[in-house]
Amino acid sequence: MSNTIIDTNFHFPGQKSVYKGKVREVYTLKNDVLVMIATDRLSAFDVVMPKGIPFKGQILNQIATKMMKDTQDLVPNWLLATPDPNVAVGIACEPFKVEMVIRGYLSGHAAREYKAGKRILCGVVMPEGMIENDAFPEPIITPATKAEKGTHDEDISREDILKRGIVSEADYLQLEDYTRKLFQRGTEIAKKRGLILVDTKYEFGKTKDGKIVLIDEIHTPDSSRYFYAEGYAERQQKGESQKQLSKEFVRQWLIAHGFQGLEGQSVPFMSDEYIETVSERYIELYENITGEAFIKSNTSNIQQRIQQNVLQYLELF
Repeated sequence: MSNTIIDTNFHFPGQKSVYKGKVREVYTLKNDVLVMIATDRLSAFDVVMPKGIPFKGQILNQIATKMMKDTQDLVPNWLLATPDPNVAVGIACEPFKVEMVIRGYLSGHAAREYKAGKRILCGVVMPEGMIENDAFPEPIITPATKAEKGTHDEDISREDILKRGIVSEADYLQLEDYTRKLFQRGTEIAKKRGLILVDTKYEFGKTKDGKIVLIDEIHTPDSSRYFYAEGYAERQQKGESQKQLSKEFVRQWLIAHGFQGLEGQSVPFMSDEYIETVSERYIELYENITGEAFIKSNTSNIQQRIQQNVLQYLELF
């Protein structure tokens, strides 16, 4: 198996702080510059799995940065450069403490809630008579509060966000507008690839001069769910599962092995063979989402490679 990058401990020039998320590690430098490193960690049900997935960080970073460039005419974003396959450099922002989740179809979490009998999700009414993976009459926005480390993200309604003062009304309206525009563009890009963008999440921040920008990742298999468009209608008609591109296959494997991130549950053992199949699925995701062949980076010494590439960029910056 290829080497993976699970953890980093860099010391870049002008470094002020480090934040370690579930998958990404963010180094804040002076002059409001961020160096974001996409590791090979795999998170499911808000739990980080014990083993890394070869090339996952590279895949996520390259999809996200490509999609940032493909949407920058619609929504400003934080990205400045990608000096390494696993690294994005951008402008430091104050993140909003909500994730803007948008759903075009009754899938994943929404479908699980629907099956449990709920017809309101984050204050939004879901129509009666739907079956799993049906399209909503129009996409719905179902925000989630950004979890602290080790806790689950929580559904929240627009009304509660405003009532609790998590986001101002003016800013929230802007976030909703950007979310709908990005989802529409993502839907158009997916259609060209023979895919359906089912649902996704966007994260936003505010720069020091008060501008709202898109941050983190966009339209990746970790943040989004895709179906193959071919055969979608037939599968729905027959009540069959949809063929999909997302990390839902990992969630389903975990559920089948008795794990949903609940208290008292242990992460099931993942063999090297299973890890390899997950890596292959991520490569398939990359090639289908981008329409480009995936070129594996040199993983003989990932840490050294990243350090050299970032330092070289910062010298020129």
